[in-house]
Amino acid sequence: MTIKTLLTAAVLVATPLMANAQCMWDYGTQEAAISCAEGTTWDATSMTCVAVASS
Repeated sequence: MTIKTLLTAAVLVATPLMANAQCMWDYGTQEAAISCAEGTTWDATSMTCVAVASS
């Protein structure tokens, strides 16, 4: 095999691996924005918007 063939094979193998590594690097750093209607707040336990208790 020639050096040109080996380099081509290396690039074809490395490119998808680098693309996958980039996706995994950003994993978990983005959060979804949750907005509730006025007078309600997000309850993480029930995963819903609940009315704010007024005193």
